[in-house]
Amino acid sequence: MNTEAVVEFLGNVSLLQRLPSSSFKRIAEVVNFKHFEKGDYVVREGEAGVSGSFHAEEEKGLEYQLKRYDYFGHVNPTSVHVADVIALTKLTCLFLPHEHCTLLQSKSIWSKDKTLETCAPVESILHLEPIELNIFQGITLPDAPKFGKVYGGQLVGQALAAASKTVDSLKFVHSLHSHYLKSGSFNIPIIYQVSRLRDGRNFATRRVDAIQRGNIIFTLLTSFQKEEEGFDHQEAMMPSVPDPDGLLSVDDIGESRPTDSPLPLSNRKKVGATKIVPWPIEIKFCVPNTNPNRKKSDPSFRYWFRAKGKLSDDQALHRCVVAFASDMIATGVSLIPFPHARKGSPSLSHSMWFHRHLRADDWLLLVIVSPTACDSRCFLSGQMFNRKGELVVSVTQEVLLKMVTPPNPSADSKL
Repeated sequence: MNTEAVVEFLGNVSLLQRLPSSSFKRIAEVVNFKHFEKGDYVVREGEAGVSGSFHAEEEKGLEYQLKRYDYFGHVNPTSVHVADVIALTKLTCLFLPHEHCTLLQSKSIWSKDKTLETCAPVESILHLEPIELNIFQGITLPDAPKFGKVYGGQLVGQALAAASKTVDSLKFVHSLHSHYLKSGSFNIPIIYQVSRLRDGRNFATRRVDAIQRGNIIFTLLTSFQKEEEGFDHQEAMMPSVPDPDGLLSVDDIGESRPTDSPLPLSNRKKVGATKIVPWPIEIKFCVPNTNPNRKKSDPSFRYWFRAKGKLSDDQALHRCVVAFASDMIATGVSLIPFPHARKGSPSLSHSMWFHRHLRADDWLLLVIVSPTACDSRCFLSGQMFNRKGELVVSVTQEVLLKMVTPPNPSADSKL
């Protein structure tokens, strides 16, 4: 097997899927192959130096049939194997030499070497702790974006991260569809439970439930695809906008003139009175609020964004970062035509389609509009372009709008 074939095989081993994608190539370069004929003993009961048979405790005293991609045992000079492992057909096993066992460990799910303290801020936000197979735990860091509850983009990004860590590393997310069910608390951890709905040769499907206090607060359905040659065209054109290098960032505007920004008036007043917490995403609006040609009722935004800092070189991470960022300011579009709507515009649902490879630490342009609103629900549709004008992501979202209820005069005391 060549290295690429080994990497693809390793990517289907559930034990390894939580590792950074860069680890697979390193492991593929050092594993040893052993071939067995039908009836050969792969490992004998009582053999020194091997322990931890797969499902050994659960299946003690019973026969258990290992399947492709299953793993069994690890080298331990002080232990012995507790069961025979016998080849039922011709069999090839991959063995990782003990001196390379550190490849099975990493400082984060995105990088083998970078710690959470040295990686980009958004990368640390999207880090998850593997609890057991298909279950991960995420937290809301003290400096993560918060709006009185868990930020919706954090739920999308972390849930997608959990799903990504249960699929072959050569498959990348191409679509996701999610629903926000309850507000999340940022004071307690979030458990992400992944269901493996499908594992095909070219596609894989996952459902992820985000759980707090035993309740599902968010659910995501997502599909992954292995890259393949095919048809390619693009009709969508990137609009003519200023280059991001010549624009002020939201951070710059907030520090100098917090009430002079492209956000709706009600948002700007609140921003001006709120302590500024640096966002992990840098944002630059293409059309400032002071532009006289901008219609006040025009429900659209155009802005450049990118992750702050250098991200690990993992395409799965970059797509999770874009998912995280897609909810950050876009919902503000829904408030533009309705200045009296209650601030907040909580998201109801969120969908994304990933068309091409991208880098989330390079500038991406989001063009988002609200074509309609009805029954207190506002629909948003957006497109993301890279600096070359390629359409890399399409996004849709539905948010809830509520009118401000004026005080009831009859409720005042008449004394």
